[in-house]
Amino acid sequence: MLPLVLRHSEIARYEGGKLYTLDRRRYPLEKKYYVMQSVKEVAIAIKNMVTQGGGPMELALHALLLAKDQGVSLSDAYEILSSSRPTNKSMANTLKEVIKKVEEGEDLGSLINSTLAAYDEAYDKMSDYGASLIKDGDGILTTCFAEHSFLLSLKKAMLDGKRVRVYVPETRPYLQGSRLTLPSLSQMGIEAYLITDGMPAFFMARGDINIYMTASDAILPDYSVSNKIGTLEHAIAASYYGIPYYPFSLKSSYNSDIKIEMRDEEEVLKVAGRYVTDSSLHALYPAFDIIPPCLIKGIITKDGVLKPFE
Repeated sequence: MLPLVLRHSEIARYEGGKLYTLDRRRYPLEKKYYVMQSVKEVAIAIKNMVTQGGGPMELALHALLLAKDQGVSLSDAYEILSSSRPTNKSMANTLKEVIKKVEEGEDLGSLINSTLAAYDEAYDKMSDYGASLIKDGDGILTTCFAEHSFLLSLKKAMLDGKRVRVYVPETRPYLQGSRLTLPSLSQMGIEAYLITDGMPAFFMARGDINIYMTASDAILPDYSVSNKIGTLEHAIAASYYGIPYYPFSLKSSYNSDIKIEMRDEEEVLKVAGRYVTDSSLHALYPAFDIIPPCLIKGIITKDGVLKPFE
């Protein structure tokens, strides 16, 4: 049921002392695999967005196998990997939990398999709740690449006989919406339309969008949500037009603080590696938004839909 980019074998494959991942920066125009032979190379790949969303966590877990085989301590591997994307607390927390169990005597390979199986089970439960929130005929807005739970929610809604259509902002500067979300929806047989990042309010005003769903990179104790830059402005527009916003969250615990990455200005000055303006000019790139709970109708978790104000 899952599209190509979300299959475990495409996210992380450890063979012959090397770690392979589908290079999402090139997909779908090219199907190329990025090869890593050290923990530092894995950290660089994660930092450089070779994979994103849930991909870094899965890739980092397999990097522990690489570290073990090369005689690198797991604690050193943890420090290198967890610093690659400081906003991705889920990756760091998962690595810490697995390493602790290895130190207690459990097998690393078995732990990786059981951890991924637990995530798959959580995605399945979350998508049940997500599908229940979708009504027949809904137009659904998303942002960036919301991955497993969102896509499975749509598929389950369709299997229940609900007609759905999805509006996919392109998601500058890495274009995850156009390169990952749209092809994935197509592979799953879901009606979808690519739009630019500035168009959602237009379609909301016209009545084409009825519900807004995204992933979440982190949740704060007050139920604020961190997600890809651009999520906040879409949530504000959705609130104005009375459209409910539901982020998906795998988190069972909440972060006390979130460090927003300010990424390299070159990523905004360029599209697909080519400058779109004078290279001597400057740009800003905060990678994430923080969306306050007043804009959130509910947070979809494996245990149900949390209501920030209830």
